[in-house]
Amino acid sequence: MALKERITDDMKAAMRAGDKDRLGVIRMLQAAIKQREVDERITLDDSNVLAVIEKMVKQRKEAISQFEAGGRADLAAKEAQEIEVLTAYLPEPLAAEEVAALIEQAIQSTGAASIKDMGKVMAAVKAAAAGRADMGAVSAAIKQRLSAG
Repeated sequence: MALKERITDDMKAAMRAGDKDRLGVIRMLQAAIKQREVDERITLDDSNVLAVIEKMVKQRKEAISQFEAGGRADLAAKEAQEIEVLTAYLPEPLAAEEVAALIEQAIQSTGAASIKDMGKVMAAVKAAAAGRADMGAVSAAIKQRLSAG
């Protein structure tokens, strides 16, 4: 089943169950997907839908840190609940060993020798780990690995 269909089915189930919080998050997700489809005049496939979900999760994490800094634990908790609903649609995250193996494989396949080759390695890892790893942490690991030589 395509990811968009699964989201639609979950929305219907949330409506039937009367789960207003979950329904609100799913509707927000569908609106973001539809907005991107309209803006780019394309129909999103699963990888593009995953990118939308990742972006929404990242926004929520940033909002949580801002709310906590402002002393608004109530709003931070609401954002955390939204993250919980959104992450259900993301694939199982990769373990640290799997990410390290992907980085090594990308370095070998691109022939990267220095920090100047980081873009090539990052592109290769991003394609393989889409939606399954924190790309900020992956970037730091690649930088550390390439500068160590």
